[in-house]
Amino acid sequence: MNRILTLIVLAGCFQAAAAQTPAGGGGLLASTQSIGAAVPNASGRIAGTVVDAATQQPVPYATIALVNPTTSKPIDGTMADEKGKFSLEKVAEGTYRVAVSFIGYETKTIDIAVTDKQSSIDLGKITINGTAQALQEVKIEGQRAMIEEKVDRTVYNAENDESNKGGDAADVLRKVPMLSVDLDGNVSMRGSQNIKVLINNRPSTITAGSVSDALKQIPADMIKSVEVITSPSAKYDAEGSAGIINIVTKKNTLQGGTLSIDTGIGLRGTNLGLNGSYRVGKMGFSLGGFGRAGYNTPGSFENVQTTNTDGEQNVVRQSADTHNNMMFGRYTFGWDYDINEKNYMNASVQYGMRNFQNYQDPLLTQRFQNNALISSTLRDVQSKDNSGTVDVNLNYTHTFKPQQEFSILTQYSRNNRTNNFLNEIFNTEETSIDSRLKNINESFNQESTIQLDYANPIGKNQMVEVGAKQIMRQVTSDYETFTADGSGPFVKEANTNLSNVFNYNQNISAGYLSYTLTTANNYSMKAGARYEYTTINADFENSDNAVSIPSYGVLVPSINLSKRLKDGNTVKLAYNRRIQRPSLEYLNPNVQNPNPVQRTVGNPELDPEYTNNYELSYSTYFKTTSLNFSTFVRTTNNSIQAVREQAEDGVLETSYFNIGQEQAYGGSVFGSINLSNKLTLNGGTDVYYAVLNNNVDDPTQSASNSGFVYNIRAMGNYNLGKGWGIQGFGFYRGRQVQLQGYRGGFGIYSLNLKKDFNEKRGSIGFGAENFLTPTIKMRSELNAANFSQASTNIMHNLNFKINFSYRIGKLTSDAPRRRTKSVNNDDLKGGSESGATGAAANTGAGMPQSSGAMPGAAPQGARPGAAPNRAPATGTTPGQQPTVQKPADVPATTTDAAQPATTNSLTGRWQGKMGERELTLDLVADSTTLTGTVQTPMGQLPVTNGVIAGNTFSFNLVFNGNTVPYKGSIAGDQLLLTADFMGRQVEGTLVRMP
Repeated sequence: MNRILTLIVLAGCFQAAAAQTPAGGGGLLASTQSIGAAVPNASGRIAGTVVDAATQQPVPYATIALVNPTTSKPIDGTMADEKGKFSLEKVAEGTYRVAVSFIGYETKTIDIAVTDKQSSIDLGKITINGTAQALQEVKIEGQRAMIEEKVDRTVYNAENDESNKGGDAADVLRKVPMLSVDLDGNVSMRGSQNIKVLINNRPSTITAGSVSDALKQIPADMIKSVEVITSPSAKYDAEGSAGIINIVTKKNTLQGGTLSIDTGIGLRGTNLGLNGSYRVGKMGFSLGGFGRAGYNTPGSFENVQTTNTDGEQNVVRQSADTHNNMMFGRYTFGWDYDINEKNYMNASVQYGMRNFQNYQDPLLTQRFQNNALISSTLRDVQSKDNSGTVDVNLNYTHTFKPQQEFSILTQYSRNNRTNNFLNEIFNTEETSIDSRLKNINESFNQESTIQLDYANPIGKNQMVEVGAKQIMRQVTSDYETFTADGSGPFVKEANTNLSNVFNYNQNISAGYLSYTLTTANNYSMKAGARYEYTTINADFENSDNAVSIPSYGVLVPSINLSKRLKDGNTVKLAYNRRIQRPSLEYLNPNVQNPNPVQRTVGNPELDPEYTNNYELSYSTYFKTTSLNFSTFVRTTNNSIQAVREQAEDGVLETSYFNIGQEQAYGGSVFGSINLSNKLTLNGGTDVYYAVLNNNVDDPTQSASNSGFVYNIRAMGNYNLGKGWGIQGFGFYRGRQVQLQGYRGGFGIYSLNLKKDFNEKRGSIGFGAENFLTPTIKMRSELNAANFSQASTNIMHNLNFKINFSYRIGKLTSDAPRRRTKSVNNDDLKGGSESGATGAAANTGAGMPQSSGAMPGAAPQGARPGAAPNRAPATGTTPGQQPTVQKPADVPATTTDAAQPATTNSLTGRWQGKMGERELTLDLVADSTTLTGTVQTPMGQLPVTNGVIAGNTFSFNLVFNGNTVPYKGSIAGDQLLLTADFMGRQVEGTLVRMP
């Protein structure tokens, strides 16, 4: 029998097995069929099958040790195959103890005797029980970084932040560097709200209408991570001046079935989530739903509005008590199918809903002329904002060879939205309803998209990407205004400015070409261009008001340059041009005036805006600290901004116009430090100087403004041990500069305590938010030549909450799944009054990323209940942060295969065989130091004592005091590796993975 001696460590686990104590994965083999030396002329045989006691499913790659019961020393051993079967051959006569172990399971021992009459022993099914002691012996303590700085993006690992429980996506995004979220949920990146929000790398029509609405539909418990991409490449839609926010939701890619429940209750809201998945063979299904209800949200506001007309000063003072009720959620069904090693399909259906009702009871409006009260009215105001969104995706990918792919991506998306308001106006004695005013606005945004992408590598250091895309968008707004006397019937207003149907059809045809080059000295370049042609038809059904919007085309170039320094640090320079089209919120001509002295109306004739972005960034890592510095310049022509002016009836009217120019100059600093293996602190600030000017000569209409804007955030995470953890978070947003004034800043903070139990299947958490300052007060001002406005909003944000989660079911391991491709409609400026989103999508400005395994490869490093084998290249074990953090990946604009054939190119992922078993290395080379992890069937082990000397390198793997030395050299895209396993040499060859 060919004995493959790829043993990492056995002595510790064998001793634990001999003592018959639960090892929780004590038997840790790197890769082995049989260990130890065969006894000459021995003819005994021991066989069996290892199965999970709960599911009766095989446990692949379990460790089987043959132990001398007298000395507790291992004599021989082997590893079960993928079906849990094993056999030990050529066993001499004698008494033995068979120890069966695996990570996540208790070690089971069986005493046997091999005799001349009973030389072949079949142990049949050997059942092992799960245990909470998994990896206990490893003694690697730490936490996975809450925020990871990568060369092309910043990643916030939301799933590791317990303070997110019970919140929504807006609460999560407040903690992400370079992002700012106001209390209404409006998001900006480096001061610009012209961004695109994607969900799992694909857009949704809910973001096209209003990003703040979209964020309220996504519960925080559903979010795995948030990616911030500031410089999209030509492959992605030309929309969006600031960049992309990609919200990655929790997924499951394992075999079997599982069901989890997450629930919480607090003073301000409650949440409930159910998430299930099932996977068998090549096919997987997922079904989940998360919802949240908000209540008990009292507040108040005051507003003072001053106008000057013909030398007379008119002042309007308003005050009201406010409260709102809301309910929102998102429900998904997913399906994927690996047809074969070269063909893959996936589909999904998602439904999101939001119901929001806001009340002002009562709203008092007092009018003064030259300081004398001339009128006073009292009314109850109710506003309703409901929406429902359906997204359907069907995608197909064909792989010719690694990195050469062709994809067909399709998507249908529709958002139905209702915006209503009702005013009930009291008589002068304030004893009964004198009149009523109602507005009903039903609208929808429907999109159909098809996208073709082809990527083809040229040699080892170049890549060409080409593709085409067609978006067909239909937008309709049906609005009606009604009035009524007292409790009488409502009568529809005949004025077509108040009741009409607005249709807006937009078609976008696009094509792109992108080229990537990586040099031997770690420079990389990705350059490309995208051309988009837009046609628009718009009309009003019930009037002859013509809307003439000419077709237009735009060429959008982009270039990204990066240099990976020898110490692992990265410097990056980028330029791109972007286009921003207005969304329905800006175009909708429906008059919204629930407040009698203010109203908002869209502008159907808006033009797109064009932006040039320049960015320089630098990332450095030393000891236990990581720092990222970035600077940027952004210039925008035809910037779409909210403009307020006094109408003829004295009402302050807000609409949207293409002002002359907007500029922003700024930078950000973010740092993360691991003060101990249990304590992590991180924080940072974003600062920019904004300049806005509408370039209008008329002094009554001219407007300009400038000023600094900043955001500060900080987080801390401490592992108390025994399942306990504590987390704190704080955020402050400075005031926001607008064309005609500013919007006030605010601060929030929270403290959370969590306890895991029952092998981490369940957890309970306790949280407090703004517990020292129960209210948030925001002051805003607007100023123009003939009016001014000052308002104050007070919100009660004190909150205490309890969260509970529990998971049932068990999963078994599966091969690494392919990455999911899907449509990215990265267009439409949308959001709130101060500007919304809509931008370009990017999943990384570089080469297509590998799924982590060659097509058709067998599972590597898999274990029941574990994630697929995608070992992080930062030298961490799953869920942990290393004490020395190094850059994990080569720049996303490079091909790993393009690295020079020197030891400096050791950084990256390597896969191959040691003997006959698979092995995966994730290495980081820093001058003469080598760090990283080794992925084995038992899990990940950290590299220690890694040294680079000339063209060779060496490192050790240590476990329970046992050391296995590795030596190797690099030859082009191959690692030649040898290891000394208990005095026996095993050789292997590994290749670089994309």
